[in-house]
Amino acid sequence: MITRLRPTSLCVLSALAFGFSANALADTTLSALFMTQAAYSETDIRAMTAEFTKAHPDIKVNLEFVPYEALHDKIVAARGAGDKGYDVVLFDAIWPAEFTKFGLLQDVSSRISKEEAGKIFDGAISTVTYQDKRWGMPWILDTKYLYYNKAMLAKAGISAPPTSWQELEQQAEILKQKNVVKYPLVWSWSQSEALICDYTTLVSAFKGDFYQNGKLNFTNPGAMKAINYMKETLDKGLTNPNSREYLEEDVRKSFSNGDAAFALNWTYMYNMANDPKQSKVAGDVGVVPAPGDAAGQASGVNGSMGLGIAKASTHADQAWEYISYMTSQPVQNKYAKLSLPIWKSSYDDPDVQKGQESLIAAAKTSLNVMLSRPVTPSYSQLSTILQQNVQSVLQGKAPATDAMAAATQSADRLR
Repeated sequence: MITRLRPTSLCVLSALAFGFSANALADTTLSALFMTQAAYSETDIRAMTAEFTKAHPDIKVNLEFVPYEALHDKIVAARGAGDKGYDVVLFDAIWPAEFTKFGLLQDVSSRISKEEAGKIFDGAISTVTYQDKRWGMPWILDTKYLYYNKAMLAKAGISAPPTSWQELEQQAEILKQKNVVKYPLVWSWSQSEALICDYTTLVSAFKGDFYQNGKLNFTNPGAMKAINYMKETLDKGLTNPNSREYLEEDVRKSFSNGDAAFALNWTYMYNMANDPKQSKVAGDVGVVPAPGDAAGQASGVNGSMGLGIAKASTHADQAWEYISYMTSQPVQNKYAKLSLPIWKSSYDDPDVQKGQESLIAAAKTSLNVMLSRPVTPSYSQLSTILQQNVQSVLQGKAPATDAMAAATQSADRLR
């Protein structure tokens, strides 16, 4: 006997079949946390993610964006959410020590082959490495560069950008004396991590270190030269006093508006400052490695970031698929205008170089001289201590010797 299905039964079966296939097409939903500051734009990250989900219809990715200043605390707070928290998180180079201590990230060492790691810049790999384990895949390889306004320098009779911080100060004095610009220098010196990144760049330049006899110490000659240089440029009226309240985006906007001849900032500023739709100085933007203490030297801070799998994620394999896609060389090459790739061979790719040849040239030097901020599980507290003491000097509230000695004493108590 043949049983014939009624049309309504066929509809029910079709609906059920469709339901099953729909569930199969989106059976995993990832939650990913990113920042809205420097490097890749939110638009870029959404576009990358859309391309990923198109190629992986069984994975959906919910994106959340927060300012850099909120990123750390968001990751820490999500620990209590268990598997309801994040699957993929963006983390700074100075957090793996703390995150390892409190078990916030999954060890992905077995997921990154030795061959693959060898194709990536050492500075990038170090970003996700702590205690000889990998806690993610490097994604943003970045340091701070010196940007300069070619037209302003030419107007002041300066034929080439500075090759040392001393020469930069001399050129700034000429620019100010000739009334080319009121405040030649602009920095991101607000009481935030941005301040520590600028300070670290200068510590690197003056051959300083953050440690002495295995202990944190901010009173060594190089570290003191760095803080004294910062204060001196303020006292001479060379640095815009608003720098003490600025983040990186404020620096970019000030420079792009033609209010500064020199600026220290991340990679992303180059193409944005050269975009006539959002910059008055497009076409006049030059970039070189942050200089050192003498001609021919360079300095830098490791401002790189990685993508990791949150410890509580129950979708580790799918999260790694997403991370692998976002950090892959083809994707990074495609979006290389705001953040340069982690892959060594990308820097010789004509498509990556196109339109940003001078930035690539600077990167080839700068990425090899990056100084890491102090590596400690107590970095968040340490950074706050440093921010407060450096700011007290920049605000004229304390002598540099007293403030940095106080920072050293407070850091010793964190151990």
